[in-house]
Amino acid sequence: MFTDRIDAGLQLVEALSKYKGDDVVVIAIPRGGLPLGAVVAKALESPLDVALSKKIGHPHHKEYAIGAVSLENRVLSDVAGISHSYLEEETRRIREKLRKRQEQYYENRSPSSLNNKTVILVDDGVATGNTILVTAALVQQQQPARTVAAIPVAPPSAVKLMEDAPDIDEVVCLLQPQNFYSVGHFYERFDQVSDAEAIAILNTHT
Repeated sequence: MFTDRIDAGLQLVEALSKYKGDDVVVIAIPRGGLPLGAVVAKALESPLDVALSKKIGHPHHKEYAIGAVSLENRVLSDVAGISHSYLEEETRRIREKLRKRQEQYYENRSPSSLNNKTVILVDDGVATGNTILVTAALVQQQQPARTVAAIPVAPPSAVKLMEDAPDIDEVVCLLQPQNFYSVGHFYERFDQVSDAEAIAILNTHT
């Protein structure tokens, strides 16, 4: 159990301390991953950047991810019985939102180069692993030296999915509960992070 995202970030720092001094870039998955990412990046004395990716929710249960989308690619899973038109429309809608987010997040800064870096992907928790997978695939296009997925909590099935992913070299997960309901269930405080807060975190760390 974590008090809030800052507490989760501090606990992740302990597990990632071996990377201090390496050529690291911390990539936070917005928006919930940014408070943790900022804590990790500060502790590791590394740049903080943001991943532009977002999950595709099930048509009847939006919180349940059936895939994830970035501006360049898409990962789908568990889509049996879901129409092609729904997937295409959601992909288009999400990419439009990501393009707006890209303009906001990079108004005063440029994306970090990931070539030959140790990239640490940080989120506040994982339910299915799809968002991390599509983000890792996106990162891999820049040929990092190593990609680490760092998350406070995820079900064992999602951890295994990440461990088996070709684009992820290491998974650091603090809690792997068998009875996983939602990420927020493992936080005492789990308020939504706004775009304004996310941008402020990025600008503060720059």
